[in-house]
Amino acid sequence: MANSQTTDRKRIPVPSLPVIHEKLKIYDDLRQLLDGSVEKYGEKDAFIIKTKRETKKSPAEYRHVSFIELRKEIDLLGAAFMAAGFKDKRLAIIGKNRYEWALAYYAHIFGLGVVIPLDKGLPAEELAMSLTKAKADILVFDKDQLGLVEFLKERSEFTDMQYVCMDSIDGYENIPAMLEKGKAMPGEKLEEYRALPIDGRAMSFIIFTSGTSGLAKAVMLSQYNISFDIWATVAPEDLRSSDVNMALLPYHHTFGSTSLSMMLYTGMTTCYCDGLKYIQRNLAEYKVSFFVGVPLIIESMYKKIMNEIQKQGKMGAFRFGLRLSKFLLKLRIDIRRKIFAEILDQLGGGIRYLISGASPLDADVARGFMDLGVKIIQGYGMTESSPVLSVESPIYPCPGTIGKAIPGILLMIEDPNEEGVGELVAKGSNVMLGYYENEEATAEIMEGGWLHTGDLASLDANGNIVIRGRKKNVIVLKNGENVYPEELEIPVSDLPYVSECMVYGETKADDPRDPAIAIKIVYDAKKIKDSRGAETMEQIEATVEADINEINAAMPAFKRISRRYLTEEPMEKTTTGKVKRYKVKL
Repeated sequence: MANSQTTDRKRIPVPSLPVIHEKLKIYDDLRQLLDGSVEKYGEKDAFIIKTKRETKKSPAEYRHVSFIELRKEIDLLGAAFMAAGFKDKRLAIIGKNRYEWALAYYAHIFGLGVVIPLDKGLPAEELAMSLTKAKADILVFDKDQLGLVEFLKERSEFTDMQYVCMDSIDGYENIPAMLEKGKAMPGEKLEEYRALPIDGRAMSFIIFTSGTSGLAKAVMLSQYNISFDIWATVAPEDLRSSDVNMALLPYHHTFGSTSLSMMLYTGMTTCYCDGLKYIQRNLAEYKVSFFVGVPLIIESMYKKIMNEIQKQGKMGAFRFGLRLSKFLLKLRIDIRRKIFAEILDQLGGGIRYLISGASPLDADVARGFMDLGVKIIQGYGMTESSPVLSVESPIYPCPGTIGKAIPGILLMIEDPNEEGVGELVAKGSNVMLGYYENEEATAEIMEGGWLHTGDLASLDANGNIVIRGRKKNVIVLKNGENVYPEELEIPVSDLPYVSECMVYGETKADDPRDPAIAIKIVYDAKKIKDSRGAETMEQIEATVEADINEINAAMPAFKRISRRYLTEEPMEKTTTGKVKRYKVKL
């Protein structure tokens, strides 16, 4: 009966993006992928690594790692790993984005065993649980994680854990030393490592989700899952081997580690940021033209640009430039990058293409970057899909949407209501093998053979996907109307003093079946004073009430917010910046 109900469900197909790069190969595993890039790009830089920071007395120093050299060093480290007994063991990696992270990642998955990327932002207790759950045997870490390592060494369950540091430090095996050991090995040992078999369809990764609704699940992915997703993401997009990429998304994040391989696949050069406060300086330093980032970073960059224009009193000239460039674009004359060259110099001068992922990007920010001549598109996906499922077209971007299905992936809107809103479901070679040792959760999310994203979506007039909210967050009113919290959170978030907010259904004492629409707002006291002149709590509450009433006026009666809760205390969030709705104290 269940199968009958599943197959009889109504589904609206989502259009797919066309393939632009028809000669791209789909590789069976990531070793084949890298070998293909080594053959194609050879001596070209795969990485630029800063080995010494600039000081008043001396300039910065850099190491340029070619594709050939990268492949050679993976072999050296892999052979040393094999000699250390790492074959058929599970290796966890924790630390900031860096070259040694990538080396350890590839050295192990190229025939030795399973890799478990870990989020360095999690508490030690949670990391310990993840290591135990994934049955990790080895932990590769950077020196900033020494505290975690010492914590683990005191626990009996980690007595047999092996530790490898990315940095040369006393008391631990380390990657620089292991590279030297690899160099000293006879050639046949390197050949033995290179000849290790890889089953591209078997589990190669255990990746923990950063879900906002409970304990993280352990997603099992294969190398073919990742390789296929890379092909499907690159095939319709304008990625170039001449680009310089800055690795901003953490490698423990599926989009971060998939992007690591995606850059090698496309022949890009990757560099690393010295820290969030140095992003703009590093963009210029490395002549960065491309990066994948989260909305928080991208929106912050745009706000800085706009603030600087305002500060210099050039807003009038800027608006004139916008009008002129838009007029010329209608005549198919594009001089945006010339008109706004001074502004683009704040981003290093070379930025041409941005991909935003992990959470929704402010549509006005996307349009703002495009007005400057910077192409920006939004991607969508989840860890369970390796992760990309859809992306905007580089030719016809549509801010406010997540574009169309990437090639080779089936996306459907399941059980749509009268507004065409239903759950987004997917099938494709990028869909996970399942949750590790959790058949019940796997069966639940893979109902009927479709990956159920948990996101509600509809299609716009051009077939682009519009995310309407999380299925589990929908507030169902007594009259049958559905309220999507995210739809109300967007205009409230645009208020200049709102740091974050969350809309939810609150039970009414007189009728528990008919929830009231409530909102929790985290406000910035300085910003509400500067923008609205509100200082006392009474003034602040009156200001918020007036602004909410204005937003309500543009909404149907059933969607209007009726209860407000104000605080200056930030809400608890995941390390990717998503509010943990189930933990918010209301």
